Amino acid sequence: MIVIVGAGLMGAATAWELARRGIEVTLIEAYEIGHRNGSSHGSSRIFRRAYADPLYVELTGRAGECWRELEADSGVALLRTTGGLDFGAGHDPEGLAQVLAAAGVPHELLPAPAAAERWPYVRFDGPVLFHPEAGVVDADATVAACVRRAAELGADVRSKTRVTGIDVRDGVRVRTDDGAELSADTVVVAAGAWLPELADAIGVPLGLPPLRVTQQQVFHFRQRDPGHSWPTLVATDDLDIYGLPSGGDGGAAPAVKVAEHHGGTLTTASTRDGVVDPASRAAVSAWVDKRLPGLDPVPVAEASCLYTVTPDEDFILDRVDPVVVVSPCSGHGAKFAPLIGRMAADLALGQAGRHPRFALSSRL
Repeated sequence: MIVIVGAGLMGAATAWELARRGIEVTLIEAYEIGHRNGSSHGSSRIFRRAYADPLYVELTGRAGECWRELEADSGVALLRTTGGLDFGAGHDPEGLAQVLAAAGVPHELLPAPAAAERWPYVRFDGPVLFHPEAGVVDADATVAACVRRAAELGADVRSKTRVTGIDVRDGVRVRTDDGAELSADTVVVAAGAWLPELADAIGVPLGLPPLRVTQQQVFHFRQRDPGHSWPTLVATDDLDIYGLPSGGDGGAAPAVKVAEHHGGTLTTASTRDGVVDPASRAAVSAWVDKRLPGLDPVPVAEASCLYTVTPDEDFILDRVDPVVVVSPCSGHGAKFAPLIGRMAADLALGQAGRHPRFALSSRL
């Protein structure tokens, strides 16, 4: 039996993957399934293939296939293709285009006037990379679909149950705050921002690198023309910005979610206050006013979430004795959720080796 700690995107995807392989699974979540306290909530997460690192370009291709498998199994549309733009003086559209070309990923590199003609609601001042396979993932629907299918396939799902200890002597025993103790062959810890706090309760040294937990904020801006179909966008100039169609998070009328990727306020999963930083709101609104004339620069909705960032911004996906550590994802993991679930399931079953980039030992 395999116990999974945490039913966010990665834990839920791992539970689905194991359950569909016929493995006995118990999925434990400290809050309600689909809660908004961590990193896995919301109707809009970016899916994109434009990475400067060939490893992640290759992984996005595999992830895209996994998304379609999850959609087929669950009967729920989760990944909507919109196309994506990369631009900005601090970005490198030409370099990204070379990486995508080497990987055989469809793309176009456009001069600013040609891009402005195609997307008149965005202001460009340099070359623009467009790749048509980018899109939007519905995180809320993904967690719900994975947990539902895992349960239908026999998984034991326990919500509002907090893990208080994991003993790995003579087998694995997982203790919870309701007094229960579960015996398991392997435990998968997919606790996200709670990992630094939970690590002391795990009976084996994990060798975690320093993890930086930050509270981020996102803002939703109403489209001036609701008929425009917005692509995703990543832009770096005076700010490091990402944007994508909001989905339901932006309200009933079409809106675009825009946020800063870096920065954020240092916190912990237990002490974050959920209060949106007014300085970030002002900076992002000013950027929207300057760069995105197709949006009203006054936010119609806003929210906070957590990033758990490794020093090199690579994921953690490794096994230490009977404990599999999944993520943290450094603010760019949502797009890989079903693939990470598959990789974590392989590790839990001893069916795959560690990827050297994601191994704990590589961070020592």
